[in-house]
Amino acid sequence: MNVEQLLSDKGREVISVQPHRTLAEAVRVLSERRIGAVVVMGADGALVGILSERDIIRALGAEGGAALESAVSRVMTAKVVTCRPQTSVDELMEIMTTGRFRHVPVIENGRVIGIVSIGDVVKHRVAAIEAESQAMRNYIAMA
Repeated sequence: MNVEQLLSDKGREVISVQPHRTLAEAVRVLSERRIGAVVVMGADGALVGILSERDIIRALGAEGGAALESAVSRVMTAKVVTCRPQTSVDELMEIMTTGRFRHVPVIENGRVIGIVSIGDVVKHRVAAIEAESQAMRNYIAMA
């Protein structure tokens, strides 16, 4: 299985914020959408960063509540690790584990076409294990 199949299952909606928006605005988006990260897109639609709950917590820890008035661009992770639709789920898990992050934007032809979270990967793995288990039960029942 690859990232393309994960996106087919979960959808390709990408929630984004602009870099000049405040951290408070980004927090509202995360809260309303019940998500853990947003991609940060420039005016031209190009990926310029990613803002995760961890980024926000670090800013709050360093600056207190005043951090909420900071621009997203000050707090976001600018060096974004991405993947392609053809990336295997196993490779994606390795990327996430090595980088110690939970969200990876999916890039195709220079554009963000989706975002995959560790929850998406876990959901896939659980479904695969359940399917394998059911296949084994069916095999045993037929023997």
